[in-house]
Amino acid sequence: MKVRVRLFASYREAVGASQIELALEGGSRGQAVWTALVSRYPALARLPEPSGYAVNDVYVDGGRPLHDDDEVALIPPVSGGGGAERPARPPLIELTDGPIAFDRLLREVADPRAGATVMFLGVVRDNARGRRVDHLEYEAYEVLARREMEKIASTIASRWPAIRVAMVHRTGRLNVGDASVAICVSAPHRAEAFEAARYAIDTLKLTVPIWKKEIWEGGEAWIGAER
Repeated sequence: MKVRVRLFASYREAVGASQIELALEGGSRGQAVWTALVSRYPALARLPEPSGYAVNDVYVDGGRPLHDDDEVALIPPVSGGGGAERPARPPLIELTDGPIAFDRLLREVADPRAGATVMFLGVVRDNARGRRVDHLEYEAYEVLARREMEKIASTIASRWPAIRVAMVHRTGRLNVGDASVAICVSAPHRAEAFEAARYAIDTLKLTVPIWKKEIWEGGEAWIGAER
């Protein structure tokens, strides 16, 4: 059987393409895709194994059998790290390659019941791991990134029902001082606003398929791609 393989971040660079076609034995599973790719592209062997797999834009267990003409995405480790009800008003969830409009986020979470509004900004700093950073590049698996961000918002709505939330993450090139991610939360009281905002950014860093490359004088590296 043949499957289409989508590649992101460090995997895409190691292979030199964002999508390839791969022939596998019938009934092969996610791990077989990685094994076949490493055999064909030895540069992948220097990178960590996928932290997850997606088939046809849905996260799946690595043991799920594949079928002919499936689209398989290998999820590199991301740069950071149950069915809840959706809020009455859909939250603002966006990926953008342009500057984040902070005023818009504040308007999205405005609520006469709210006595507190918290905004978290992740900002590009000029140093990391002892190196002087020139700029960053972010890459996202957009369909799944949006879906995972929506899950975070749904969980927040379940745990803190009176809260409104908006989340925007940048993609592409960001210079020092640019905001890479913005999370805005409004709530009746400040304690739950801070708790929900912290939950949002901590979970986003762990679960949302967005990858970060650091570029410095004389080198570059995808964060999370080191063995």
